[in-house]
Amino acid sequence: MAVGEDVSLRLADGTLYGVLERPAGHAAGLAVLIHPGSGPTDRDGNQPGMQNDSLKLLAAGLRDHGLITLRIDKRGIAASQAAGLDESKLRIETYIADTIAWLDFLRRQPGVGQAALIGHSEGALIATLAAQHVAVAALVLIAGAGRPMGAVLRDQLAPHLTPDWQTRVFAILATLEAGGTVVDVPPELWSLFRPSLQPYLRSQLSYDPAKELARITAPVEIIQGRLDLQVTVGDAERLAAAQPKATLNLIDDMNHVLKSVPDDRGANLASYNDPSLPLALRLMSLLTGFFPEPR
Repeated sequence: MAVGEDVSLRLADGTLYGVLERPAGHAAGLAVLIHPGSGPTDRDGNQPGMQNDSLKLLAAGLRDHGLITLRIDKRGIAASQAAGLDESKLRIETYIADTIAWLDFLRRQPGVGQAALIGHSEGALIATLAAQHVAVAALVLIAGAGRPMGAVLRDQLAPHLTPDWQTRVFAILATLEAGGTVVDVPPELWSLFRPSLQPYLRSQLSYDPAKELARITAPVEIIQGRLDLQVTVGDAERLAAAQPKATLNLIDDMNHVLKSVPDDRGANLASYNDPSLPLALRLMSLLTGFFPEPR
Protein backbone atom coordinates (compact mmCIF):
# COMPACT_ATOMS: atom_id res chain seq x y z
CA MET A 1 0.00 0.00 0.00
CA ALA A 2 1.29 3.46 -0.85
CA VAL A 3 1.76 6.07 1.84
CA GLY A 4 0.66 9.69 1.40
CA GLU A 5 1.84 12.44 3.72
CA ASP A 6 0.65 16.03 3.95
CA VAL A 7 3.75 18.22 3.98
CA SER A 8 4.48 21.89 4.44
CA LEU A 9 7.22 24.25 3.34
CA ARG A 10 7.79 27.23 5.59
CA LEU A 11 9.20 30.26 3.76
CA ALA A 12 9.93 33.78 4.93
CA ASP A 13 6.66 35.09 3.48
CA GLY A 14 4.30 32.19 4.18
CA THR A 15 3.84 28.45 4.37
CA LEU A 16 3.08 26.31 1.33
CA TYR A 17 1.45 22.87 1.38
CA GLY A 18 1.50 19.70 -0.69
CA VAL A 19 1.28 15.94 -0.46
CA LEU A 20 4.22 13.55 -0.68
CA GLU A 21 3.48 10.00 -1.79
CA ARG A 22 5.82 7.05 -1.85
CA PRO A 23 5.31 3.35 -2.54
CA ALA A 24 5.39 1.27 0.62
CA GLY A 25 8.84 -0.12 1.31
CA HIS A 26 10.43 2.21 -1.20
CA ALA A 27 14.23 2.50 -1.06
CA ALA A 28 16.25 5.54 -2.15
CA GLY A 29 15.07 6.54 -5.59
CA LEU A 30 13.70 9.14 -7.95
CA ALA A 31 11.22 11.72 -6.72
CA VAL A 32 9.05 13.78 -9.06
CA LEU A 33 7.67 17.25 -8.31
CA ILE A 34 4.44 17.94 -10.24
CA HIS A 35 3.67 21.62 -10.86
CA PRO A 36 0.04 22.51 -11.69
CA GLY A 37 -1.20 24.87 -14.37
CA SER A 38 -2.54 28.41 -14.36
CA GLY A 39 -5.10 30.18 -12.23
CA PRO A 40 -6.63 28.51 -9.16
CA THR A 41 -5.52 25.00 -10.17
CA ASP A 42 -4.70 22.97 -7.08
CA ARG A 43 -2.40 20.02 -6.39
CA ASP A 44 -4.94 17.58 -7.85
CA GLY A 45 -5.45 19.51 -11.10
CA ASN A 46 -8.80 20.88 -9.98
CA GLN A 47 -10.34 24.34 -9.71
CA PRO A 48 -13.49 25.60 -7.98
CA GLY A 49 -16.35 24.14 -9.99
CA MET A 50 -14.04 21.90 -12.02
CA GLN A 51 -12.91 18.54 -10.71
CA ASN A 52 -11.10 16.07 -12.93
CA ASP A 53 -8.32 14.87 -10.57
CA SER A 54 -5.85 14.86 -13.46
CA LEU A 55 -2.73 15.53 -11.39
CA LYS A 56 -3.89 13.32 -8.54
CA LEU A 57 -4.24 10.45 -11.01
CA LEU A 58 -0.88 11.32 -12.55
CA ALA A 59 0.84 11.19 -9.17
CA ALA A 60 -0.84 7.91 -8.29
CA GLY A 61 0.27 6.33 -11.56
CA LEU A 62 3.89 7.39 -11.03
CA ARG A 63 3.80 6.22 -7.43
CA ASP A 64 2.45 2.84 -8.50
CA HIS A 65 5.45 2.54 -10.82
CA GLY A 66 7.84 3.01 -7.91
CA LEU A 67 8.42 6.77 -7.98
CA ILE A 68 8.08 9.17 -5.08
CA THR A 69 5.79 12.06 -6.00
CA LEU A 70 5.17 15.52 -4.58
CA ARG A 71 2.29 17.60 -5.84
CA ILE A 72 1.75 21.09 -4.52
CA ASP A 73 -0.77 23.84 -3.97
CA LYS A 74 0.64 27.03 -5.41
CA ARG A 75 0.99 30.11 -3.26
CA GLY A 76 -2.48 31.58 -2.71
CA ILE A 77 -4.30 28.42 -3.86
CA ALA A 78 -6.21 25.80 -1.84
CA ALA A 79 -4.20 24.76 1.27
CA SER A 80 -1.55 27.40 0.42
CA GLN A 81 -4.12 30.19 0.26
CA ALA A 82 -2.89 31.98 3.36
CA ALA A 83 0.54 32.42 1.76
CA GLY A 84 -0.94 34.37 -1.12
CA LEU A 85 0.55 37.75 -1.86
CA ASP A 86 -1.39 40.85 -2.71
CA GLU A 87 -2.28 40.22 -6.36
CA SER A 88 -0.39 43.30 -7.50
CA LYS A 89 2.83 41.86 -6.01
CA LEU A 90 2.60 38.44 -7.62
CA ARG A 91 4.99 37.62 -10.47
CA ILE A 92 5.74 34.42 -12.34
CA GLU A 93 9.16 34.65 -10.69
CA THR A 94 7.36 34.12 -7.36
CA TYR A 95 6.24 30.69 -8.51
CA ILE A 96 9.70 29.94 -9.88
CA ALA A 97 11.30 30.69 -6.50
CA ASP A 98 8.68 28.55 -4.76
CA THR A 99 9.37 25.66 -7.12
CA ILE A 100 13.09 25.85 -6.43
CA ALA A 101 12.36 25.80 -2.70
CA TRP A 102 10.09 22.76 -3.11
CA LEU A 103 12.82 20.95 -5.05
CA ASP A 104 15.25 21.60 -2.21
CA PHE A 105 12.64 20.30 0.24
CA LEU A 106 12.10 17.19 -1.87
CA ARG A 107 15.80 16.36 -2.08
CA ARG A 108 16.06 16.44 1.69
CA GLN A 109 13.35 13.82 2.20
CA PRO A 110 14.29 10.30 3.32
CA GLY A 111 14.48 7.89 0.42
CA VAL A 112 15.00 10.55 -2.25
CA GLY A 113 18.01 10.08 -4.48
CA GLN A 114 17.25 12.40 -7.40
CA ALA A 115 14.53 14.93 -8.18
CA ALA A 116 12.74 15.48 -11.48
CA LEU A 117 10.16 18.05 -12.55
CA ILE A 118 6.84 17.72 -14.37
CA GLY A 119 5.11 20.92 -15.41
CA HIS A 120 1.56 20.92 -16.75
CA SER A 121 0.17 23.79 -18.86
CA GLU A 122 1.50 27.07 -17.39
CA GLY A 123 3.41 24.88 -14.96
CA ALA A 124 5.54 23.75 -17.92
CA LEU A 125 7.00 27.25 -18.28
CA ILE A 126 7.48 27.59 -14.53
CA ALA A 127 9.23 24.21 -14.40
CA THR A 128 11.46 25.17 -17.33
CA LEU A 129 12.51 28.40 -15.68
CA ALA A 130 13.12 26.68 -12.33
CA ALA A 131 15.28 24.04 -14.04
CA GLN A 132 17.58 26.81 -15.28
CA HIS A 133 18.55 27.56 -11.68
CA VAL A 134 18.76 24.14 -10.06
CA ALA A 135 19.90 20.77 -11.36
CA VAL A 136 17.13 18.25 -12.02
CA ALA A 137 17.36 14.65 -13.15
CA ALA A 138 14.79 15.26 -15.88
CA LEU A 139 12.21 17.79 -17.05
CA VAL A 140 8.82 16.82 -18.50
CA LEU A 141 6.53 19.38 -20.13
CA ILE A 142 2.92 18.27 -20.58
CA ALA A 143 0.53 20.49 -22.57
CA GLY A 144 2.93 23.40 -22.30
CA ALA A 145 2.69 26.40 -24.60
CA GLY A 146 5.55 26.76 -27.07
CA ARG A 147 4.85 30.40 -27.92
CA PRO A 148 4.93 33.55 -25.78
CA MET A 149 1.71 33.92 -23.83
CA GLY A 150 0.66 36.93 -25.86
CA ALA A 151 0.44 34.80 -29.01
CA VAL A 152 -1.44 32.07 -27.14
CA LEU A 153 -3.97 34.52 -25.70
CA ARG A 154 -4.58 36.12 -29.07
CA ASP A 155 -5.34 32.73 -30.61
CA GLN A 156 -7.55 31.67 -27.71
CA LEU A 157 -9.53 34.91 -27.49
CA ALA A 158 -9.88 35.90 -31.16
CA PRO A 159 -12.68 33.43 -32.05
CA HIS A 160 -14.83 34.82 -29.23
CA LEU A 161 -14.40 38.52 -30.00
CA THR A 162 -16.06 40.89 -32.42
CA PRO A 163 -13.65 42.87 -34.62
CA ASP A 164 -14.01 45.91 -32.35
CA TRP A 165 -13.33 43.95 -29.16
CA GLN A 166 -10.47 42.11 -30.82
CA THR A 167 -8.81 45.44 -31.59
CA ARG A 168 -9.24 46.58 -27.98
CA VAL A 169 -7.98 43.33 -26.45
CA PHE A 170 -4.99 43.10 -28.75
CA ALA A 171 -4.08 46.73 -27.98
CA ILE A 172 -4.07 45.96 -24.26
CA LEU A 173 -1.86 42.92 -24.84
CA ALA A 174 0.55 44.97 -26.93
CA THR A 175 0.84 47.56 -24.16
CA LEU A 176 1.53 44.90 -21.55
CA GLU A 177 4.06 43.16 -23.80
CA ALA A 178 5.89 46.48 -24.11
CA GLY A 179 6.04 46.72 -20.32
CA GLY A 180 3.30 49.32 -20.02
CA THR A 181 0.22 49.63 -17.80
CA VAL A 182 -3.39 49.94 -18.94
CA VAL A 183 -5.35 52.12 -16.51
CA ASP A 184 -8.71 52.34 -18.25
CA VAL A 185 -9.75 48.68 -18.52
CA PRO A 186 -13.32 48.10 -19.79
CA PRO A 187 -15.52 46.29 -17.23
CA GLU A 188 -16.01 43.46 -19.72
CA LEU A 189 -12.25 42.76 -19.64
CA TRP A 190 -11.73 43.23 -15.90
CA SER A 191 -11.28 39.53 -15.16
CA LEU A 192 -8.43 39.31 -17.68
CA PHE A 193 -6.72 42.69 -17.44
CA ARG A 194 -7.59 44.37 -14.13
CA PRO A 195 -4.73 46.64 -13.05
CA SER A 196 -3.80 44.50 -10.03
CA LEU A 197 -3.28 41.48 -12.32
CA GLN A 198 -1.23 43.33 -14.92
CA PRO A 199 2.14 43.01 -13.12
CA TYR A 200 1.81 39.22 -13.20
CA LEU A 201 0.75 39.29 -16.84
CA ARG A 202 3.71 41.48 -17.78
CA SER A 203 6.09 39.06 -16.08
CA GLN A 204 4.51 36.10 -17.86
CA LEU A 205 4.36 37.78 -21.26
CA SER A 206 8.08 38.53 -21.13
CA TYR A 207 9.10 34.88 -21.60
CA ASP A 208 9.32 32.84 -24.78
CA PRO A 209 8.95 29.19 -23.65
CA ALA A 210 10.93 27.81 -26.59
CA LYS A 211 13.88 30.14 -26.02
CA GLU A 212 13.86 29.29 -22.31
CA LEU A 213 13.77 25.55 -23.02
CA ALA A 214 16.83 25.90 -25.26
CA ARG A 215 18.83 26.76 -22.13
CA ILE A 216 18.04 23.49 -20.34
CA THR A 217 20.78 20.87 -20.06
CA ALA A 218 18.76 18.13 -18.29
CA PRO A 219 16.97 15.40 -20.30
CA VAL A 220 13.66 16.79 -21.58
CA GLU A 221 10.44 15.08 -22.62
CA ILE A 222 7.61 17.01 -24.29
CA ILE A 223 4.18 15.39 -24.24
CA GLN A 224 1.18 16.84 -26.06
CA GLY A 225 -2.32 15.56 -26.69
CA ARG A 226 -3.73 15.97 -30.18
CA LEU A 227 -7.21 16.66 -28.72
CA ASP A 228 -6.03 19.52 -26.48
CA LEU A 229 -8.40 22.48 -26.88
CA GLN A 230 -6.01 24.99 -25.26
CA VAL A 231 -2.49 24.10 -26.42
CA THR A 232 -1.66 22.94 -29.92
CA VAL A 233 0.58 20.30 -31.43
CA GLY A 234 2.37 23.23 -33.03
CA ASP A 235 3.31 24.48 -29.57
CA ALA A 236 4.90 21.14 -28.73
CA GLU A 237 6.73 21.08 -32.05
CA ARG A 238 8.08 24.59 -31.46
CA LEU A 239 9.41 23.52 -28.07
CA ALA A 240 11.03 20.44 -29.58
CA ALA A 241 12.64 22.47 -32.36
CA ALA A 242 14.23 24.75 -29.76
CA GLN A 243 15.68 21.84 -27.77
CA PRO A 244 17.09 19.22 -30.19
CA LYS A 245 17.91 16.86 -27.32
CA ALA A 246 14.26 16.74 -26.23
CA THR A 247 11.97 13.78 -26.88
CA LEU A 248 8.62 14.77 -28.40
CA ASN A 249 5.61 12.49 -27.98
CA LEU A 250 2.10 13.15 -29.27
CA ILE A 251 -0.87 11.25 -27.82
CA ASP A 252 -3.76 10.91 -30.23
CA ASP A 253 -6.62 10.67 -27.73
CA MET A 254 -5.39 12.97 -24.92
CA ASN A 255 -6.87 16.36 -24.08
CA HIS A 256 -5.63 19.24 -21.92
CA VAL A 257 -6.59 17.60 -18.63
CA LEU A 258 -4.73 14.43 -19.65
CA LYS A 259 -7.86 12.35 -20.16
CA SER A 260 -8.60 9.92 -22.96
CA VAL A 261 -11.53 11.43 -24.90
CA PRO A 262 -13.23 10.96 -28.26
CA ASP A 263 -12.74 13.52 -31.00
CA ASP A 264 -15.84 15.43 -29.95
CA ARG A 265 -15.75 18.91 -28.41
CA GLY A 266 -18.68 18.31 -26.07
CA ALA A 267 -17.20 15.12 -24.64
CA ASN A 268 -13.82 16.79 -24.41
CA LEU A 269 -15.18 19.66 -22.32
CA ALA A 270 -17.26 17.30 -20.17
CA SER A 271 -14.09 15.48 -19.15
CA TYR A 272 -12.85 18.63 -17.37
CA ASN A 273 -15.37 17.86 -14.64
CA ASP A 274 -15.28 14.06 -14.56
CA PRO A 275 -12.76 12.57 -12.12
CA SER A 276 -13.93 9.05 -12.97
CA LEU A 277 -12.36 9.19 -16.42
CA PRO A 278 -8.91 7.60 -16.60
CA LEU A 279 -5.81 9.30 -17.88
CA ALA A 280 -4.82 8.66 -21.46
CA LEU A 281 -3.34 5.17 -21.39
CA ARG A 282 -0.12 6.01 -23.25
CA LEU A 283 0.78 8.89 -20.94
CA MET A 284 2.01 6.77 -18.06
CA SER A 285 4.06 4.44 -20.23
CA LEU A 286 5.82 7.44 -21.82
CA LEU A 287 6.64 8.91 -18.42
CA THR A 288 7.90 5.76 -16.78
CA GLY A 289 9.94 4.90 -19.86
CA PHE A 290 11.59 8.32 -19.85
CA PHE A 291 12.66 8.90 -16.26
CA PRO A 292 16.26 7.91 -15.56
CA GLU A 293 17.11 5.07 -13.23
CA PRO A 294 17.90 6.45 -9.75
CA ARG A 295 21.55 6.70 -8.80
